Amino acid sequence: METKWLARVIGLVIALASIGAAVLLWITVGLDQSVGGPMVPIQEGVLGSWEFLFARVRPPVRIFWASVAIAMLAAMSVAVIERWAARRARRSEDHRATPLSPIVQMVRTRGQSGSVSVTVLIPSHNEELILPTTLPSLLSQSRRPERVIVVADNCTDGTVAVALANGVEVFESRGNTEKKAGALNQVLAGLLPALGDNDVVMVMDADTALDQGFIAEAVRRFESDRALMAVGGIFYGEPGHGMLGQFQRNEYIRYSRQINRRRGRVFVLTGTSSLFRPAGLRTVAAARDVTIPGRNGNVYDTHALTEDNELTIALKSLGALMVSPPPCTVVTELMPGWRPLWRQRMRWQRGAVENIGAYGFTPATARYWGQQIAIGYGTIALYAFMLMMFLMVAAVDTWVWFPFWLGIGSIFVLERIVTVWRGGWRARILAATLFPELFYDMFLSAVFVKGLFDITFGRVARWGHVNHGNARTVAEAE
Repeated sequence: METKWLARVIGLVIALASIGAAVLLWITVGLDQSVGGPMVPIQEGVLGSWEFLFARVRPPVRIFWASVAIAMLAAMSVAVIERWAARRARRSEDHRATPLSPIVQMVRTRGQSGSVSVTVLIPSHNEELILPTTLPSLLSQSRRPERVIVVADNCTDGTVAVALANGVEVFESRGNTEKKAGALNQVLAGLLPALGDNDVVMVMDADTALDQGFIAEAVRRFESDRALMAVGGIFYGEPGHGMLGQFQRNEYIRYSRQINRRRGRVFVLTGTSSLFRPAGLRTVAAARDVTIPGRNGNVYDTHALTEDNELTIALKSLGALMVSPPPCTVVTELMPGWRPLWRQRMRWQRGAVENIGAYGFTPATARYWGQQIAIGYGTIALYAFMLMMFLMVAAVDTWVWFPFWLGIGSIFVLERIVTVWRGGWRARILAATLFPELFYDMFLSAVFVKGLFDITFGRVARWGHVNHGNARTVAEAE
């Protein structure tokens, strides 16, 4: 499959769409001369030179409700398109375009229901320090897997010895230069042909701790629904790492809440832990370079920075049914510092944008396009808000209270607290203080902008493997 032109200009397209939406709102509000009442000049301007204008009264009610209506319309449009695409895929009988659709799979597997066996793959690169914790946790599941295979990729430490000492199998990659995706492709090439319709493959990061009932719940889902192609985990952050760790835990709690409110409808089949039917993975490999991007015969696209996100889009594009059930929870590693966090999120952001550029605008990717444009628009809004706050503080001698905006702000703070409530008192206090989390959001927004800049100007993305002092390891963008 040839690279689409959209993949070459994806960063520019998203940036222009986000900026265009912001400019359109600015122009629309600016056309109404009565917005906010009379503008009051501050004679002592910012730094004693710039004159600063602001409105002392709330905006007209019609502008307020128009803004709410536009936001609701945008959100509803994305939701409607997503639901339409999901229903269309579920009802599709097109064996070529959507070979993994529920109807096609139910017909193919008629009379083949039965118990499910689980084979776990743990891609590992120099994980001798973390495997002694991960493997016992996995093997103590309420429903144990039939096979556990540690995929040792270019290891130079005792990873293989630790795996064997814990009684699991080891697959050592050969001549792999394509990181995690390449190692998984190697082991899957030999494993998939021998697996049947009642088998599943679980891919799990070495630094993940599963809830005790994770595999049992996933197997129950597969046994009760022959059309289900994948089950993804819902992840939470590990303890520790101070305020930065709490920022990440709050972020993950909100994400899990979103998934639960969506009744398990998947955003991304997370690499921390996801289970797949072999038929789905074989179909993806056969469709590569035919109807979806990638090298034919490979399950994972080795050119994708975020192989898990790309595989999710691949499965959705082929009509697969997927779910992330609330009981399937995992605890995953957090970044211990701002620099590794920047690198991790840069890889995630660039990977997400490059993936939708490779696939183009399709029913399966519409939700992801809307998400990226919304992030861009939110970035503009957040930085504009912080700039206005700075200008007002720098321009006025006495604080000016705006009752309307205080009311809006109170609702926003309440929402932040409620959405992390299950995280405990630390999560709630951090959310209640508001501004620390806003600065964290600004950090993530800066990652978004840098990612679009790098894509637009063709900067090459690379990522490597870094060992942390707490014996954890993480793949990072460089």
